[in-house]
Amino acid sequence: MTQDSAEQGEKPGAIPTNLRPLLVLEAMASAGVPITPTEVNQSLGLPKPTIHRLFATLEAEGFIQREIDGRSYSPGRRLRGLSTGILSSLRIRTSRVAILTRLAEQVGETCNLALPDRDAMVYLDRVETKWPLRIQLPIGTRVPFYCTASGKMYLSSLDSRHLRSYARAAALTARTGATITDPEALIAEVQQVRRCGHATDAGEFMEGMIAVAVPILDPNGRLVSTLSIHAPEQRLSLAAALGHLEVLKDTARQLSGLLSAP
Repeated sequence: MTQDSAEQGEKPGAIPTNLRPLLVLEAMASAGVPITPTEVNQSLGLPKPTIHRLFATLEAEGFIQREIDGRSYSPGRRLRGLSTGILSSLRIRTSRVAILTRLAEQVGETCNLALPDRDAMVYLDRVETKWPLRIQLPIGTRVPFYCTASGKMYLSSLDSRHLRSYARAAALTARTGATITDPEALIAEVQQVRRCGHATDAGEFMEGMIAVAVPILDPNGRLVSTLSIHAPEQRLSLAAALGHLEVLKDTARQLSGLLSAP
């Protein structure tokens, strides 16, 4: 009997074959950390060969990828692209841009939404300042974790072990004279971000540019993206930008609400 014919004769109540890959991806997304086939299968209860075949297929197609321990898996390139597309869907984006536009008008500077990818933050949405002097970082731009406000905000969501591994392995190239290039100094900076709930960029990524970022959380309280403002330092000092922190946090809560809205 072939695999297909065996699965066509599934027992009543069994998980349909075409639903199984989606449930695997759903379990991985819910976990929020790398997870093994055995851990996923605790809720699915599939035969061991079946769950491993599903993981092998999803890995081969780029939806998941194996972690360095050789046992656990995390979202792959195609699954990350899928999540970005969902977050960018028209109805959600209409509300999101309206919220961002109102924030940009309140603070008078460019506002950005960014998503973490494997090795960088990716700009998902932005509303530009009306000032003629502005910093061009269009949608789709990738910026480093270690020297940007949004990136440091994301790093603060990592546990201490993964943060330390990142800081010691990443190429902390000096973008400006203010860039943090020492791993221990970066760890200390990110730990401070974790304590205070916001991150800053004091000209570390681009000479003369400052930025402040706050987290956008999912219904489980996990960081899914970041909200930030950035501006030329000659027009807005970092201290003045921090004066907008409460409105930034309030806007982030509104954007978080879009993730759980029906």
